[in-house]
Amino acid sequence: MSERGNASNSFLFSAISRRAALAALFASAVTLVGLAQPTPSFAEDKKSIKVGIISGEDEDVWRVVVAQAAEKGLTVETVVFNDYTQPNEALERGEIDANAFQHQPYLDNQIKTQGYHIVRVGYTGVWPIGLYSKKYTKVADLPEGAVIGLPNDPSNEGRALRVLQNEGLIKLKDGTGILATTADIAENPKKVVIKELDAGIVGRSVEDLDAAVVNTDWALKSGLGPDNRIAQEPVADNPYRNFIAVKSGNENEAWVKTLVASYQNEAVKAEFDKVYKGTGISAY
Repeated sequence: MSERGNASNSFLFSAISRRAALAALFASAVTLVGLAQPTPSFAEDKKSIKVGIISGEDEDVWRVVVAQAAEKGLTVETVVFNDYTQPNEALERGEIDANAFQHQPYLDNQIKTQGYHIVRVGYTGVWPIGLYSKKYTKVADLPEGAVIGLPNDPSNEGRALRVLQNEGLIKLKDGTGILATTADIAENPKKVVIKELDAGIVGRSVEDLDAAVVNTDWALKSGLGPDNRIAQEPVADNPYRNFIAVKSGNENEAWVKTLVASYQNEAVKAEFDKVYKGTGISAY
C-alpha cells in the first residue's frame, strides 16, 4: 500500500473518530440536560382528589364544596365514613388525599397512639358539645346518682367532663388537661354515675340515661335538638374547631390551597348555616 493511501486512510479514520466523539459528546449533553430538568411531582399536577367526610349533614355541605372546587379546576370526590376511626387510617394509607371531620385534640391523640403523619391545613366549623336529656329540662333537676353518658374516646371524654365541671356536677383535679378521664374526677357532690359509650352510640342511648354529653353532629343524627339540650360548652376560645387535614408533606401543595379556599367561602357558609341550623358555627 502506498504512502498516499496510508495517509488517506489515516485521515478518513481520524475524521470518523472525530465525528463519533462529537456524537457521543452531544448525546451526553442531551442526557445531562434531560437529567437537569425538574420532574413535576404528582401532587403539583393533581387535578382530582378524594376527601373523607362523616355521613350525614356534612354530605350536603360538601356538595357545595365540590361545586366550588370544580369552578377552580379541582375535581373532588367525597368518601363517606360512618365512624371517627376510619378517615385518618384511610388518609395515612393514601386511600384518600384529605379528610374533614376532626378537631386538634382528637388528631393529637390519634398521632400519639397510632403514629399518623397528618397535619391541619384549614378550619371548617365548630360544634359546641352539649349535655342532653329527655327526662329533665335543666341541670339543677338532675337527681343525686343520675346516670350520665359520655363519649369514650380520649379527646371527647375530656371535653365532656369539662361540660359537667362547668355545670358544677363534678370537679376535676387541678392541672388536668383537655384529655381528662374519669380518673381525674376529684369531687362528685351529686354522686353522678358516669357511663362511657362510643361517641356514635351515646346520643342514641339518651332514652336509657338521665342525661348524656353528645357531640352535636351525633346529636342531630340521634334526633336530639335544642329543646333537649340542658347545657353547652362555651363557644369563645373553643379549642375544638374542626378542620381539613392532609398527609404531612402535602400541606403546601397547590391543590390543598384550592381545597381550603373551596370550603372557606360564603356559598359554603350559607349551606353550612342552613344544614346545621345554628348548632354548628363556621370557624375560619
